[in-house]
Amino acid sequence: MQDKIIIAGPCAAESEEQLMATAKAICSSYDGPLIFRAGVWKPRTNPNTFQGIGEQALAWLQRIQQTMNIAVATEVATASHVVQAMQMGIDYLWIGARTSANPIQVQALTDVIAQQLDKHSTHRLKGLLIKNPMHQDAALWIGNIERMERLGIPVWAVHRGCSHQPAWEMAYTLHQTRPDIPLLIDPSHMGGNKEAIAPLLTNAWALQYDGAMIETHIHPQDALSDAKQQLSPDELVALLSADMPKTEDCELMWLRSAIDEVDNQLWELIEHRMSIANQIGMHKRKQSLAIIQQDRFQHILNKRLAWGKAHQLSDTLIHTVMNAIHDESINVQESKN
Repeated sequence: MQDKIIIAGPCAAESEEQLMATAKAICSSYDGPLIFRAGVWKPRTNPNTFQGIGEQALAWLQRIQQTMNIAVATEVATASHVVQAMQMGIDYLWIGARTSANPIQVQALTDVIAQQLDKHSTHRLKGLLIKNPMHQDAALWIGNIERMERLGIPVWAVHRGCSHQPAWEMAYTLHQTRPDIPLLIDPSHMGGNKEAIAPLLTNAWALQYDGAMIETHIHPQDALSDAKQQLSPDELVALLSADMPKTEDCELMWLRSAIDEVDNQLWELIEHRMSIANQIGMHKRKQSLAIIQQDRFQHILNKRLAWGKAHQLSDTLIHTVMNAIHDESINVQESKN
């Protein structure tokens, strides 16, 4: 693990005692290179959830940086965040997924960082981390990275997935387009729960990712935000101590990871379709309508055949898939459940 970039620490800074205890627990057991992370400002979707301590917590990170001699990182989303974090000597800044979705906002942050670097030529800013946007848009992610690269500071890409889906294909596009950019995985946000972290990390190591950002809390069950996806320091160290998988054909594994994810999405959509079919069946029974309505199916099938022809999919495939879905929809609608 010595050659991997490991960024670990709590989702949010809650108190100086919590930060210091977490950092000490990690460093006492993990002897590899480490960047300690903590969210100071938390741009949460729900305004009624914990929004972070704010500027006060930067001093806590600074004390960890100075007393434990480790680099520290935090998220920035506004110009004032950047100014405050850089003035406190934070080593690494990351741009979160919500911010990354807006290139105008990313450019504004880039401009502020440039201004601060011009004002303070001795500033210790060591690097910038750019998470992928909330939606699958590899071009936007790459564009954000290229904006930040103009600053002349190392830039790393952080793959955190979209809505608890890995989005391997998006990361593969980035990797193919810019293989020179270090790529880190954020399995905490990607999986949304701690049980998902190990398999996601194993897959990332097999795909030769350069590092990982993993949320770690001294008492995960008591965390004020994202408690379900945070590891304890002991769990983190055990995870990082596991044997790393070896991959002979990394390119093939990238493609298989992407196709596995597409398959998962297909089955989730089929499940959703059957749920709707069940509601249609209940409505038909209530209205004394026939379950089988051949004209409706023929209309749908003709539309799919035309779509398939335009997208180079054979009539045989369209017929096979649509007939199977239709048959199962009839079974669901005829069910009394």
